Amino acid sequence: MTGKPFVRLGAVATVLVFAVGASAGCTKKSDNEAAGATKRTADQVKIALVPGGAHPYFQPWKETGAKAKTELGVADVTFNETSGWDQTKQNDVLKSLAAQGYNAFGIFGVSPENINATFEDLKRQGFPVASLASCPAGNVNKADFCLSTDVELAAYKAGQAAIKAMGGQGNLVHLTGNKVDSNTQRRIAGVQKAVDEAGGKVKLLQTITDVDKDLQSAQKAVADLLAAKGAQIQGIVNTAYNPAVAAAEGVKQAKLPIKVIAIDDDQTILAGIRDGSVAGTVLQNPVGQASVGSYALLKLSEGCTVSQPGVVVDSGSFVVTKENVESYETDRQAKTDELRKAFDSQYLTCN
Repeated sequence: MTGKPFVRLGAVATVLVFAVGASAGCTKKSDNEAAGATKRTADQVKIALVPGGAHPYFQPWKETGAKAKTELGVADVTFNETSGWDQTKQNDVLKSLAAQGYNAFGIFGVSPENINATFEDLKRQGFPVASLASCPAGNVNKADFCLSTDVELAAYKAGQAAIKAMGGQGNLVHLTGNKVDSNTQRRIAGVQKAVDEAGGKVKLLQTITDVDKDLQSAQKAVADLLAAKGAQIQGIVNTAYNPAVAAAEGVKQAKLPIKVIAIDDDQTILAGIRDGSVAGTVLQNPVGQASVGSYALLKLSEGCTVSQPGVVVDSGSFVVTKENVESYETDRQAKTDELRKAFDSQYLTCN
């Protein structure tokens, strides 16, 4: 997923069960098993797509959810971004949605370190749950499945693209999100891997974290970077949304010969690729996450099971340059179609 505009909260695991559903904490095992076995027809399924808060990355979820409602024939698909990047508030939102009759959840958890408790509580109430666009920290996923960008692989691709644009040598700067976010650490590792493979010809001059809170903060960080070190930099690789936009704008305005590799498909970035001021971008697949995630939640609601509970599925990442800027959507749609077929043939068991 894209870099997330929030600061990690402290220990909130102790309040998660009660925040999502106070009654669920004392549900007996037999009740849980009965709830888990609940089957619903499509017209009884109400899907909630719930990111951790407002962010440009998630906007395609809203339109995709509306399309999924019609295409899947479900009772409703809602999009709710009111959590404000606070895990307790997100739990309150989920509790409210459940009270309104929503019974299948696609969630981008605010706190990857603690979101598994939320997933478990929803599942105890008999709801299928998907972790979308970000998986829980560590190696355990308590949602039925996680459909997310392999962020380390995407960052590795971005690093490779930046180094190629730089001619294979020079100083590279990495701009990314919240330092304590486990996904940020994976992105840092991906870029470092690409640098290591350059055989000493590329130096990672600086990795700047915590610059994805909002566009204004990112713009200031880029302006400060270019003022202090602009003449020393040959490439900037971005693995978070707001610094990518800020770097595209800042380098163009400064008229510096710095090769910029961005992330996602903000119109500023796409325009920069077309006019040559941005070397490329690495796209993720938010439409595929919402579309295929909703489809899989419906199938689980109808009685299918996940062949490997908690399975992690890469939703895809795509390098876009001037050569394919007009055609990349075809590749991304093909990946989405492939994912849906994979859920039918590989990830779901349906009787």
